[in-house]
Amino acid sequence: MTDSSPARILLADDHALVRRGVRLILDAEPDLTVVAEADDGAEAIARAREHRPDLAVLDIAMPRLTGLQAARELSRTCPGTRILILTMYDNERFFFEALGAGASGYVLKSVADRDLVEACRATMRGEPFLYPGAVDALIRDYLDRARDGGAPPSRAITDREEEILKLVAEGHTSQQIAELLVISPKTVERHRANLLQKLGLKDRLELTRYAIRVGLIEP
Repeated sequence: MTDSSPARILLADDHALVRRGVRLILDAEPDLTVVAEADDGAEAIARAREHRPDLAVLDIAMPRLTGLQAARELSRTCPGTRILILTMYDNERFFFEALGAGASGYVLKSVADRDLVEACRATMRGEPFLYPGAVDALIRDYLDRARDGGAPPSRAITDREEEILKLVAEGHTSQQIAELLVISPKTVERHRANLLQKLGLKDRLELTRYAIRVGLIEP
């Protein structure tokens, strides 16, 4: 991107109406332009590889891969693309996971008409954009860790296990998951067994309930 050309944006959200509204907000600005859209996390990764946007605006709750899973993959494979999370979740856990996944900012959909444009511009300047509640959460987390003298606990499951957990909870078979992730069905079954053991769960139904509880899928 040159100083005179608009920032090229990828917009990913599984609700077409939301995408249309957000696109209207962004395309109305001379320094911002939406060049690609996606309706799930996996498509967002594919569109990013195809278009190499300057900025990816990702919803969290999407089919196949969440915005957080997509953000982790984009941070690895498209390091030139900056990432902004646009979500309905005013949730500290998602906020910290978004930062850990490589996002530069976190914007609530409820105030997108007010904050999104400035968030995009801040991200393109290399500055973080945090809504007021997120700033409070950061300060609390810093003070808690300073007081306890320790780091926050690591995630219970790996990125690959999280991908498989989400797809299992969405009702995909082991064969379908294997094809989506380009691994063998036997590897899928091994990961699923590991998930059940790690999380202390019995079956697919309990995995699905867990996935809903932690925000991987919507009920």
